[in-house]
Amino acid sequence: MSAFSRFTPLAASLPSTVPFVGPEAIERNRHLAVKARIGANESSFGPAPSVLDAMRNAATETWMYADPENFELKEALAIHHGVSRDNIAVGSGVDGMLGEIARLIVEPGTPVVTSFGGYPTFNYHINGFGGRLVTTPYVNDREDLNGLLDTVRRENAPLVYFANPDNPMGSWWNANEVENFAKSLPDNCLLILDEAYCETAPKGATPDVKALIGLPNILRMRTFSKAYGLAGARVGYAIGTLGNVQAFDKIRNHFGMARVSVAAALVALNDQAYLHEVVQKIDGARTRISAIAKANALSPLASATNFVTIDCGRDGVYAKAIVDGLMEHGVFIRMPGVAPLNRCIRVSAGIQSSLDLFEEALPKVLKKLA
Repeated sequence: MSAFSRFTPLAASLPSTVPFVGPEAIERNRHLAVKARIGANESSFGPAPSVLDAMRNAATETWMYADPENFELKEALAIHHGVSRDNIAVGSGVDGMLGEIARLIVEPGTPVVTSFGGYPTFNYHINGFGGRLVTTPYVNDREDLNGLLDTVRRENAPLVYFANPDNPMGSWWNANEVENFAKSLPDNCLLILDEAYCETAPKGATPDVKALIGLPNILRMRTFSKAYGLAGARVGYAIGTLGNVQAFDKIRNHFGMARVSVAAALVALNDQAYLHEVVQKIDGARTRISAIAKANALSPLASATNFVTIDCGRDGVYAKAIVDGLMEHGVFIRMPGVAPLNRCIRVSAGIQSSLDLFEEALPKVLKKLA
C-alpha cells in the first residue's frame, strides 16, 4: 500500500496502531456481541439525570463553537477546588492533554520516565514525538516512587509520569508519600500526576489541591470520564501554576471542546450528590467483583479505582485465554500488557446485569482452560 512520500521520518517509522483495541473492533473482528462492557473503565452507571437534561438542552446550540477560552468551565473548576481560574487548563480528555504536554516538552531523543506496564496512551504520545521512554518496574504491584525518582536523576529527564491511583493495577500511594515524591524531583523535571481515578480513591490517598499548587514542575490531571460518567464527552483538565496553564494556549486546539460536553461537565461538577451515589455503587461493584474472583480461586487486588485487577496466578498466556474466553460469552474485559503484570485480568465496575454475566461466564471459562 502506497503512502504520501513526504511524511516525516519519525511518522514513517511509527507503527499504525492504537493503544487499546476497542470493544467495537473486537465485535467486528470476532463477530461477537458485547453484552457486558466492563473492560474500558467507563462508568456504566452513566451521568446524572441533570447532566442528561443539560446535554439535551445544549444540543440545540451545537451549531456554535464552544468558548475557546473555556471561561465558564475553568471558573467552575477553580471554585470547586478553591484555586484561581489561572490554575486550570481544560482540554479534550486527559489523553488529548497528555499529547499536548508531550508536544511542549518532547523532542526526538528526549528521555521520559514512566513505569513499565503503565498507561499505554502516555507512551503512545511520547513515541509520537520521538521521545525515548525509560521505564522502571512496578514493585509489589505499585508504581515504584524510588525507582521513578532514581531514573529521573540518572537520565536527567525533563518529564516523568505517575498515576495515583494507578491504571492498570488499581493500587495507590498515600497523599503524604505522593507529596514527598513530587517535592523530591529535580526542579527541571515536570511531573505529570495523573489523578483520573481520584474520586474513587480512599480518604487520604489524594493530596489537597493547594498542597502542590505553587510548584512549577507539577501538572495534576483530572477527568470527567470516570466517576462522572462522561467518557464519550471527552472533558479533562489540568491543575498547575499560571505559567504551565498558559503554556497549553501556545499549542492546544482552541476550538477542540464541544458545547454539549462543556454543558455536561458544568452540571456534573455541580451535582456532587449524584457523584457520591456513583462512588458508592462503584465500591459495591468492586466488592462483588472481588467476591466473584475469590469464589473462582483467583486473587483480587485491593483497588482505589473503578475497576478490580485480579491475579490469575499464572502467566500472560493464561490471563489472555481468560479474556478471550469471556468474550466468547459476550463479556468484554482487559488485562495489563506486560509481564509480570499480565498475569492479571482487569474488570471494570459495572451495573448488576453486567456483573451477573461475568459471574456466570467466569467459571465456565476457567473450567474449559483447566
